[in-house]
Amino acid sequence: MLNIPTPENEPVLSYAPGSAEREALNAALDAVASEPVEIPIVIGDREVKSGRTSEVVMPHAHQRVLATAHEASAEHVSAAIDAAMKAREDWSRTPFEDRAAIFLRAAAKLTGSWRQRINAVCMLGQSKTCFQSEIDAVCELADFWRFNVAYAEKIYAEQPWKNPRGVWNRVDHRPLEGFVLAVTPFNFLSIAANLPTAPALMGNVTLWKPAHTSLRGCWEMLQLLRECGLPPGVINLIPGAGPEQGDAALDSEHLAGVHFTGSTGTFKALWRGVAERLDRYRTYPRIVGETGGKDFIVAHESADAASLITAITRGGYEYQGQKCSAASRVYVPKAMWNEVRDGVAADIESIRFGDVRDYGNFGAAVIDQRAFDKISGYVDFGKQTAKVVAGGEHDDSEGYFVHPTLVEVDDPKHRLMQEEIFGPVVTVYPYDQSWADVLDLVDSTSPYGLTGAVFARDRAAVREASTALRDAAGNFYVNDKPTGAVVAQQPFGGARQSGTNDKAGMHLNLLRWVSPRSIKETFEPPTDYRYPFMG
Repeated sequence: MLNIPTPENEPVLSYAPGSAEREALNAALDAVASEPVEIPIVIGDREVKSGRTSEVVMPHAHQRVLATAHEASAEHVSAAIDAAMKAREDWSRTPFEDRAAIFLRAAAKLTGSWRQRINAVCMLGQSKTCFQSEIDAVCELADFWRFNVAYAEKIYAEQPWKNPRGVWNRVDHRPLEGFVLAVTPFNFLSIAANLPTAPALMGNVTLWKPAHTSLRGCWEMLQLLRECGLPPGVINLIPGAGPEQGDAALDSEHLAGVHFTGSTGTFKALWRGVAERLDRYRTYPRIVGETGGKDFIVAHESADAASLITAITRGGYEYQGQKCSAASRVYVPKAMWNEVRDGVAADIESIRFGDVRDYGNFGAAVIDQRAFDKISGYVDFGKQTAKVVAGGEHDDSEGYFVHPTLVEVDDPKHRLMQEEIFGPVVTVYPYDQSWADVLDLVDSTSPYGLTGAVFARDRAAVREASTALRDAAGNFYVNDKPTGAVVAQQPFGGARQSGTNDKAGMHLNLLRWVSPRSIKETFEPPTDYRYPFMG
């Protein structure tokens, strides 16, 4: 048996004034901001420049270019598949300890010499504060790589316990027969890097299609993995707008899996595309996806108001509400509403949004023009059909800024209570129904089932909510905001329209990337076909 290093969650650095990490981060921010890069298509050991390019900019200063990326055509995707399948011949047979060592080394470098460069590209490319970047691009990703190795070791150790005399039974946890398409989101670099690397750890080869707006960070992650010894062709980078690259990958007979995080609509399109092509595949592709959410906070009359206020502010407005787990709809007893409303409004008034290099800012910009237009449209819709009690401003002249907004509705089925916004907009329904009735409202209002939270000091109320909302959230929080899942502590994922709930940050996700083979070896096989009963 191997002796895998015992994983521990990576400590989060403070970046307090005068700290060594803040000084190092400032230097990295200056370097990254002044060094735009050219991002090629990566096919095996080749870096290909298609000539069809688009720019990656800073969302909070959209005139500042971070990278120029070459877009992959269907022909490039086909070549990447060939490179992946060629690499699979060796990678699928590479001993686990050799594969694991690459990702453990990457985790060590990520939390060491690469830490501030990765933070800098995440902050500038995805408009995250230093804290939001630190918990994402460094700590969570290092946790994924370290804990995934430990989970994989346990999977490989899972063997039949029954071996009759003269027989040896065992299980070969094979990688999938083909390649995995990893389609990754803009909002978390940890997720973006985990989606192609989790299957790769288990011996698979992948095609990585990142969100365009995250390309600078994803490119740096790939450079880190190459430096740590990842062989060519194991992870191939196919940048592009989306449909062309995805369709080309789905067309291949060698598609063995899809690892996805993104919008519900895109996931449905991918699933539909797989279903339409089933007859051409060598194997049924594994489909794993985490999509959207309309995440809730529901407060009982016994809730602590101060804790509730902070949960709404942090849960709804950190990283500009661009977390699939962000609090978006809130249910507050009418008797508490004035206190909660005034508290959240006061927070909103004190919150500063701006350039991520200003450490006094709580947040920054939304990711791009498309997101800005969508979110500001919802804000304006709230002004027209409900009551905006705080915030409501938006301005895209220099960056894509939408100020935190709190909306009050008197209709629990209002559009703002049902539709995913993916921005810093929190809608509150002050209720006077019974606790049982409001829990039914929470359960039935949204098609999603990702995260949710209950606030109550009354234990019976907590128990009733936990039972009534059992299917409403894959990650359920008691007296805490519905964001901030930590690898190995709160495995993440939801069901309903929020995905397949395969729980990143747990062994369950890795099981999707192996195809077990049962092996029976008989040491002294019979030499006569006759059974005793035939005598």
